[in-house]
Amino acid sequence: MATKLANNRIAERKQRERQARRAQIISAARRIAELEGWSNVTVRRLSDEISYSQPVLYAHFGSREGILAAVAIEGFQELGMALEQARKRVKRGTRVESVAAGYLGFAAASPALYEVMFSLRLSVPFGDAATPPELRFAFSQFLELFRGQSSKSEVLSELFWASLHGIAELTRTKRFPPSRQKERVRALVELFSFPRGGNGTGVESAMTVPP
Repeated sequence: MATKLANNRIAERKQRERQARRAQIISAARRIAELEGWSNVTVRRLSDEISYSQPVLYAHFGSREGILAAVAIEGFQELGMALEQARKRVKRGTRVESVAAGYLGFAAASPALYEVMFSLRLSVPFGDAATPPELRFAFSQFLELFRGQSSKSEVLSELFWASLHGIAELTRTKRFPPSRQKERVRALVELFSFPRGGNGTGVESAMTVPP
């Protein structure tokens, strides 16, 4: 019995150490990318940065792409948390605006993280059975905005996300002037707002979605 407990403690300690190393590698990759860009995030550079051998990094992630994919997945978890907070901290009638502002604020505050989440070629699956739960969690925050307000809530969520992503990317790459950002958000919110019906019980769409 004592031997089994000792073995369990050893296994738990090794697991904690492994998780700590993994978190340290991801953190270092993010730090380098924010300062120097993703092209400088290499296995060799990370090995030098955190004093782990390259085989240790490969043992955790398999490849450089595996490291970047782990960073992207962590980013989606953080995005989901930011959107959930934005959605829950305001009254129902202003949730679309709050989530839009939260999304664009996240993209602006973490440009390198946003880039690896969306712009780099990674094998992170979207929209299928293998989609990581962190991505599903982030998308669920959009679904919550439109759930029960339309029979096409999933499609509306995708369109809302696509619109926000377009604004975020065009702003990040300096195609959109920042001076009109508030005006863009207001116009987008108007397109995706769903006023209540005259009797206060039904919900009517503010936009017409073709079948």
